[in-house]
This record gives sequence, C-alpha cells and structure tokens, in this order.
Amino acid sequence: MTSSIHSNPLLPLKKSSLYLVFWVMALLLLVIAFKSSLEIMVKVWIDVEEYGHGFFIPVITGYFLWLRRSELVFTDAFKTALPGLLMVSVGLILGLLGGLSTIKTLEQYAFILSVTGLFTAAFGVKSLRIAGMPLLFLIFMVPFPNFILNNLSAKLQLISSWLGVEFIRACDIMVFLEGNVIDLGTYKLQVVDACSGLRYLFPLASLSYLCAYLFKGSFWQKLLIFLSSMPLTIFMNSFRIGVIGILVDNWGTEMAEGFLHDFEGWVVFILCMALLFVEMWLFAILNGKKLAFSELVLIPSEWSDESERTKPVPVFNKVMPVLAVFLLVSAVGFNLIQERDDVIPVRKAFVQFPANLNGWQGRNESLAPEYLKELKLTDYAIINYTKPETFQTVNFYSAYYQAQRRGVAVHSPKGCLPGGGWEMTQFGQLALPELQLDGEAIEVNRVVIQKGSSKQLVYYWFQQRGRSITNEYLVKWYIFIDSLTTNRTDGALIRLVTSVGETEDLKLADQRLQGFVQDLIPQLPAYIPGKNITVEQK
Repeated sequence: MTSSIHSNPLLPLKKSSLYLVFWVMALLLLVIAFKSSLEIMVKVWIDVEEYGHGFFIPVITGYFLWLRRSELVFTDAFKTALPGLLMVSVGLILGLLGGLSTIKTLEQYAFILSVTGLFTAAFGVKSLRIAGMPLLFLIFMVPFPNFILNNLSAKLQLISSWLGVEFIRACDIMVFLEGNVIDLGTYKLQVVDACSGLRYLFPLASLSYLCAYLFKGSFWQKLLIFLSSMPLTIFMNSFRIGVIGILVDNWGTEMAEGFLHDFEGWVVFILCMALLFVEMWLFAILNGKKLAFSELVLIPSEWSDESERTKPVPVFNKVMPVLAVFLLVSAVGFNLIQERDDVIPVRKAFVQFPANLNGWQGRNESLAPEYLKELKLTDYAIINYTKPETFQTVNFYSAYYQAQRRGVAVHSPKGCLPGGGWEMTQFGQLALPELQLDGEAIEVNRVVIQKGSSKQLVYYWFQQRGRSITNEYLVKWYIFIDSLTTNRTDGALIRLVTSVGETEDLKLADQRLQGFVQDLIPQLPAYIPGKNITVEQK
C-alpha cells in the first residue's frame, strides 16, 4: 500500500511556502532591529529635498531583482549560504556600534549590508553576482551625515558661486564675488545651501548609477557615466546661478525668488539628465551602435522574457535556524539598547551663566526657532562679552546635550563656519597645556575665517564627559565607549569667536581668546559635567 504522504503533491508546495514565510519574517526582524535608524532615514527623505528620491531606491532595487528572478535559485547547501550568515553577523555588529556611538549613517549602511547578507544566505554567492548591482544601489538611499553634508555644501557653494560669476562676467556685466555672496552693485545674491547643487547631485548620482548599470559598454565607459554626475551638477548649477544673476541684474530680485527660482531648478535638473543621455549616446556611437536617443536605458529584453520565467522555489538550509537566532536576539537587543535611559548628570542651566567674567561684561543672545529645531540641543548659551576699557569682544557659544542618542548629537561647526560670504582661510589644532579642565589639558581647533577685509578668529572644541576633544569622529568613538562603560552620552560644544582688526596681528587675537579661555574655564564644570558627577534623581 502506497503512503498518502509520498503521494501528496501539495506537501513540497506547503514546505516551500513555509520556507518563504521564514525569509519574509527574517527580513521583518531585520527591519525591527534597525527600526530607529530607518525611521530617521525616512524622516530625512521627507524633510530634506536632496533626499526626496530615497523612497524610490528600494522600489527600483526590488523591481530589478524581480525582473531577474528566473536567474535566482534558493540554495540548500550550508557552505554556499555561510558567506551570507557572516555578512549578516558583521552588519548586526556594525549596527550595534552605530547605535551606541549615535552614528546613524553607520547603522543605515549596516542595514544594507545585513539585507545583502540575508539575500546571500537565501540564494548563495552565485546569485549575489547577479543581484549585486541592484543591491548596491540601496546605498543611494542613505543620507550623508550632517557634518559631511555641511562641508560638501559649503565647498559646492563656493565653486558654484565662482563659476556663476565667471558666466555673468562673460555676459559683460560688472559683478564682484565675496565668498558665496554675488554683488551686482544694486543687488546682492547669496548662494545658500539650497543653491549649492546638492539637490541635483544626489538624485543625478542615483540616475547615473542606473544608467551605467544598464549601459552595454566597457567598464571604463560605465565608470565615466557614473562619475560624470558630479561635474555635470557643478557646471549646470553654476550656469543656473549665472542666469539668475543676469535676470536679477535686469529685472530685480524677484527673479531669484519663489516659483521662478524653483522652476529654474527643475529645468537645470532636466538639462543634467539630457546631458547624461547625450554622454551615453556618444559612447554608444563610439562602440559602433546606432541607437535612438530613447533606447539608451531600455530594460534588457532577456530579463523579461515571458517564456523563460520561472519562480525560485524556497528550500531548507541549515543556516536558517542559526540565522533565526541571530535576528531574534538582535531585534530584541537593539530595541532594549534604544529604550535604555542614559545617566543624566546634575548641572546648572546656562541661564545662570555669569554675565561678568573677570572684567568681561556679557550680553545674552538667543537662537532662532529654526536653528533650535535643527540642533535639538538640551541647553545652550550665546553671550557676547566685551571689555569696556579696551572694546575687545569675544562671542561665547556652547550647546549642551544631556544624551546623544536617537539621532541627537553635537553638531560640528566645521561645516557651518563658512557662509554669508565668509571663507575658512586657516584651520588647525592648538594645544593649551597651561589651561586644564577636569584635570586634562585643553586642545582647541583654531580657525581663521575671512570675508573681504573682515577677519575673525575662532576656537572650538568638544567637551565630552571630562575630555577636551577636537575631532568629531573621536567624539563618536568616546560616546560608544562611555555608553557601554558608564551609560553616559552627555556632552557639549564650546566655541569662541573674536574679530581681528584690519591692522591687528593674529597673535594679539590669539592672546585675547586664550586669556578669555583662562577666565572661562573655572565656570564650565558647573554647566558641563566632567568625569565625576552627581546623578539626577527621578
């Protein structure tokens, strides 16, 4: 008598469905583990125009994987799935490090690595070679960290301003450039962050990657197609700035505002796309292919041949139970870490900071609401100090964070100092061994910024749980270490600015700031807690 189990054709189908459910659940657990960083990433897509295209990236990746599904085969060999398990493990470790050090970008890249590992564990290395390029495309959905974005934006502003002014001068219009401020005489235009070109660069880089992937040419041609997005963006954005300058010179500042400003942006982006396609068309001609302009980025027909389509059938692999344990532990552990309350030190509020420092008379200032929303700080002080008898001035600014988690962390001034026409002309570190805070000698970042004949000297450093740090990457490292060992992530930025007279020697400005630091240091421990603290009672 034949067993009904062996004669039931639905049994393999039920098993494959269960295995498919496992991989879907594995992906869901991965999303739960990285929930905090993914939420922040989606918020950036919504709030920051430069990354509005982020919503489309996973959809496009999924579409390309779906087109090539007939080439993908689930692996049932532990050996071929093991590289995927290792990739998931590394991704989870990097995600943990990113979460503890508040480097959300590291968490987000770790998520992509983990997703790639999950794919490799399911389909094996052979299938990864097929799906590698679409999976790599996911990198374009991750926003750059703010300190990198700000630095890049500042540099692009200056480059675009210079090229834009050269274009205006080529049209025989008198114009003067001061940093990122274009002076047309009657009107002044400032090339701000929104005009830096980043709004075009990130979407165009994503598009150029897809074009390079789909283009049937040599590797060097594909590489040039992708790399061309940066010079194309800079050139066309500079052209846009030049056109706006000419329009403003002839018809007034309304040409640089509202609908016209936004419309010009869309036109420039479309022109960038057209130039990218022209580049591909020229490469196609060079390769001896006579293609119509509309055929440059068609989906290859062999990917979507209806007659050859087969569905990959999920099968059991011994890596699956190990992977399930890893993901379950990570999903629970990551969320417990996110929900853990930091140790909050007792401190004085900056509103009590003394207005008189050894002869320095202070006047309090305040930050605009839009800056407070961006900085997400716990407390801050902006005080302009003056010595009445000498008329010397020093601006003191400190931003304090009682916990640097969940995307909230101290912002580096390095990317914010250039702006409003100011350029960074000197940058370096300066040790002040004779000045100590919480038992450690102070080292500061020393920056000279200039706009025309105006010059300012800036000192800034990060005061983090008893350490004086000049490097923003070290700040992240010590947040990671201290979050593990002391459950503390509090810290502050301290920035001092003084104007330098046209005939004044920079050495005198250095002496002024160093003298002010000497008067400032005794006051700081009460407002910025050091190593030894009193814990806030709840």
